Amino acid sequence: MALDSGFNGTNLLAGDTLNIAFNEKGTSSLKIQGSSVTSSSIGLSAIGQVDFQDTNSINDVMKKITSASNSLQNQASSLGANLAVVQNRQDFTKQMINVLDTGAANLTNADLNEEAANSQALSTRNSLGISALSLANQAQQGILQLLR
Repeated sequence: MALDSGFNGTNLLAGDTLNIAFNEKGTSSLKIQGSSVTSSSIGLSAIGQVDFQDTNSINDVMKKITSASNSLQNQASSLGANLAVVQNRQDFTKQMINVLDTGAANLTNADLNEEAANSQALSTRNSLGISALSLANQAQQGILQLLR
């Protein structure tokens, strides 16, 4: 089962190395070295012709199993610690993305009510300006009429 536990071509239980880059320049990274997990690498071998009627034989097999279990627990602990580091970094990155998205949205999104009020105010100023020019022009024409 250990040989069939790879993902994307990397199998940490076959001794492969996984390099995780935390930034685009690769200056912050985590290198996880896997270990080969086979029955011989953890100290287990086929029982063969072991006489289980002898207490010493049973104790020897139990010691091998306990040692193999401890070895697997140590490897699992190491992988678990690396997983915690990667998950913390992932959470940090997701929070940073959310903050940057919110900031970008605040810079680009306009308040439609405020913009509509500004547009109405500009339109009113423009209309008042045209009316004032029209009245001033009419007043000048009236004065010219009196002078004729």
